Amino acid sequence: MATVTKKDLVAAVAEKCGCQQGLARDAVQTFLDRIIAELERNNRIELREFGVFEVRVRDAHEARNPKTKEVVQVPARASVRFKAGLLMKNKAQSIIGM
Repeated sequence: MATVTKKDLVAAVAEKCGCQQGLARDAVQTFLDRIIAELERNNRIELREFGVFEVRVRDAHEARNPKTKEVVQVPARASVRFKAGLLMKNKAQSIIGM
C-alpha cells in the first residue's frame, strides 16, 4: 500500500486538467481550506457518493486510570468524523477481491 500525498494529488489534477501545477496546487489547497473552514463553523460537508465530514463533540466525563484506579476528569473534545459514501464503500470492498 502506497501513501499518496497532497503533492501527488496536485500532480494528478494538473495532468487531468492540462494546467500548470501551481494552478492545480491552488485549487486543491482552496478545496481543503474550504472544508476546514466549514467544519470550523460546525457545518456538515456532504460530497455525494464520496462521503460526509462532520464535527462530533464528546461531552466531558469521568474516567478511571486502569493502573492506579484513580478517577480523572476527561474534558470535552471535538473531532472530525468521516463516513464513507456508497461509491467509496464499494471501491474499498473491491480491494478484497484483488
